[in-house]
Amino acid sequence: MSRSFESVQLGSIELFCKAAESGSFTAAAEALGITPASVSRTIGRLETRLGVRLFNRTTRSVKLTSDGELYRAQCQQALDQIAEAERALTGQQRRPQGVLRVSVGTVYGHHRIVPLLPAFMAAYPDIEVELNISNRNIDFIDDSYDLAIRMGEPKDSRVVARKLEDASVGVFASPAYLANRARPQTLEALRQHDLIQFILPSTGRPVAWIFRNEQGENQDFSFTSQRRVHEDVLAGVGWAMAGGGLFQIYHFVAAQAVAEGRLEEVMQEMAGRSRPFYLLYPQNRHLSARVRAFADYLVTALRQP
Repeated sequence: MSRSFESVQLGSIELFCKAAESGSFTAAAEALGITPASVSRTIGRLETRLGVRLFNRTTRSVKLTSDGELYRAQCQQALDQIAEAERALTGQQRRPQGVLRVSVGTVYGHHRIVPLLPAFMAAYPDIEVELNISNRNIDFIDDSYDLAIRMGEPKDSRVVARKLEDASVGVFASPAYLANRARPQTLEALRQHDLIQFILPSTGRPVAWIFRNEQGENQDFSFTSQRRVHEDVLAGVGWAMAGGGLFQIYHFVAAQAVAEGRLEEVMQEMAGRSRPFYLLYPQNRHLSARVRAFADYLVTALRQP
């Protein structure tokens, strides 16, 4: 049996958000041109309809409950999307503006996204960027993010994925390490070396190295090692630069160390494999002008040679 819901009253939600923002029913009433009693009655009816208390009330102020905090975050996001949709339809938002919240993994964030931000913000001065660099999974609604950038195509059908780039990988070691060891040219020769292994936090399993043989066939290389890195893949790069062994990493991460002579690439005849990075956003969300501007900017910038 399907459940029916009462129609959502946008006026009540706008009033609730204004009261939450000001921390006072009186201040919200003054801002909206109504009486404090009207605010109190409207909030009371909203709480009754939802079956939860949204505010803790005292004689001097009101403060959101934990349920109120959750409801406010989702309601404010919904109101913002409605306003952006109307501006888009009426042509009022000619210049992208507002707060843009982006979640990105540590390696890609530091090496690919952060260097692009100054030019983006110079091109769009009315956009405020909040960048969260973390490898944890997010929930677009609960965490209030506009976009996320992750490695690999998502399996969630509720998320729209837009490819940013295929990032190639290579195997690197320090000149000091290679001075005392023969450079490997085959996978069997690779097993005779000190290999630094990265353990993927989400699975607890080591990440296989990826290669392409002389016939152009993809080959995965799995191994066990005494040298293991958890959580922070950049620690593997530092370990390799310190002379600790060989490590496979993205070319965009190793590029500066190679240019400075701190790392050298080996196994280049078997290189050519890559991993994809995607820009993600919820399927049912209206794309604001600021989100669209950021997405288009990244796609263009990251695909330039």
